[in-house]
Amino acid sequence: MDHNSKLPVVMYTPDSQMRSPLHLLRLMCRDLASSRELAWRLFVRDISAQYRQSILGVFWSFIPPILVGLVFIVLQSRKIVDFGETDIPYPVFVLVGTTLWQVFAESLNAPLQSVRKAKLMLAKIKFPYEALILGAFYTILFNFLIKSIVLIGILLFFKVKITLGLLLVPMAIFMLILLGITIGLFLTPLGMLYTDIASGLPVVVQLWFFLSPVVYPPPQSFPFSLMTTLNPVSPILVGARDLVTKGFITNLYPFLIVSGLTIIALSITWILYRISLPIIIERMSA
Repeated sequence: MDHNSKLPVVMYTPDSQMRSPLHLLRLMCRDLASSRELAWRLFVRDISAQYRQSILGVFWSFIPPILVGLVFIVLQSRKIVDFGETDIPYPVFVLVGTTLWQVFAESLNAPLQSVRKAKLMLAKIKFPYEALILGAFYTILFNFLIKSIVLIGILLFFKVKITLGLLLVPMAIFMLILLGITIGLFLTPLGMLYTDIASGLPVVVQLWFFLSPVVYPPPQSFPFSLMTTLNPVSPILVGARDLVTKGFITNLYPFLIVSGLTIIALSITWILYRISLPIIIERMSA
């Protein structure tokens, strides 16, 4: 069945008449707003396709981080590895960390996956390209809502004190998602031209996992402390975990700085994505 026949046709104005960055920004915001219905249709289609032939269904949203977390819990408890002391119970530390990392990893992969799946549709139908990213954003939020049930279960099982700081967790998760989407948007044009990006991204994400304080506390001694200082994921992930488990962010300034830089970088990568995608589509259609 042709899924494209179910999607609404959205009138789309190309960017060839741009006169200023401000004009471009206004058009981008306009197209983002107008693409909400199409993005929702794409989200429903993708979720239906994702779980239609799956036995475990939504369980796949939280099984991977739970299994990874359990592996490191066993390694730590058997003293096979020693990650040092954590200020909260290590099972809570690692299970919350791996769940948050899964949110980031999905956000990082989402833009390229969304655009690649819509490759044929892009060549045939004119519509705001923002719909693809917004649809992917909906999918990430849907998967996180499932993961949040697991997070609450972890807190209740280990009797972690529930604080008002939990109300700020969605803000931290939102920044974690934006960071992943920003990096993913930057890679998307290259990924559409070269399959090496899609092939190498899982390897990079796996390596990045071990360079981030997901299953161990942030290193304090040089040169290992550079992994935290230069790693943009670290302040956001650590801040989100602090809010979930403590109710406050231990190192607030790095969290705010990286959050601000993420918003700026997202604006830049969004512009690059919007300008480059029509050129790439024309090249692929030639």
